[in-house]
Amino acid sequence: MIDAATLSDRARRLAAAVEPVAAQVYFSPECHAAYEALGFGPSPATTGNGVALPDGPAYFCSRGSVMGQVPGELVAAAFAVFNPAVVVPSVAAGWRLADAATICSARTAGATAQLVRILGERPEGVERAITLLRRATGPLRPEGKPLFAGLRSLGFPADPVGEVWRLTDLLREYRGDAHTAAWTVAGFDATEIGLVTEAFWGLPLRSYVRTRAWSDAELDAAEARLRDRGLVAGDGLSDAGRRAREAVEAATDAQCRPAVEALGDDLDELVDILVPWGAAIREAGGYLPDGPHELAQRAAS
Repeated sequence: MIDAATLSDRARRLAAAVEPVAAQVYFSPECHAAYEALGFGPSPATTGNGVALPDGPAYFCSRGSVMGQVPGELVAAAFAVFNPAVVVPSVAAGWRLADAATICSARTAGATAQLVRILGERPEGVERAITLLRRATGPLRPEGKPLFAGLRSLGFPADPVGEVWRLTDLLREYRGDAHTAAWTVAGFDATEIGLVTEAFWGLPLRSYVRTRAWSDAELDAAEARLRDRGLVAGDGLSDAGRRAREAVEAATDAQCRPAVEALGDDLDELVDILVPWGAAIREAGGYLPDGPHELAQRAAS
């Protein structure tokens, strides 16, 4: 058995390596163009680093489509951190433009197309990456993991880059589902975990969480609850708050044990393959310069 500290280190390194390869789908110009052709809005803005941000309804419907033609209430529950008052009407409007199967196919094609454009049709190490990613995802179970389970129901694209993307997306959504389970069990709600997380990353309170569409009144109430529980002090986390948030991350890591143990010592090899791909994706503007894992690592150092 891997001890808890080693498990957390390996699980977080794996998650950080997977993140830009999987999550580039949300910033892919090929995806944005495909969604716009279906009637969704275009990318509403580009960051200073040239990363094209997603249209809200297209994001909710495309990511949620892996679960099928489900109502916005279920999408909001699975995504967990977004305000349902925004998610529910966005999904309802999106399903009037395209069904789940259509936008899901566009999502897969667009994600694969961006990776091929940046990395090529057979990037170095792709066959080995597929072998290791299949080993990592093989023992993962679906219970309590709606987005992971939805992805698992889709099967795999025929081309190697598409298969790599699907496998990394499986790992990413599995960890995301596990994270939701961890923070809800720890007694946080969506507004509270948003505030605690941005402080945990070293960001100002009410900066990142605003991308989740919560109102000032909702954030006021959440911050007051966190202060009453002694988790927020001054402009950031108290010591108790930092311990509580770290415990959520450790509980998330613990749920990723099957993937980490399945990879064993080959985890380093997989990370070594994925990290240069992630760097190339970022360099090409396909993913944010700093994702959640980089922010967390910087705050901890």
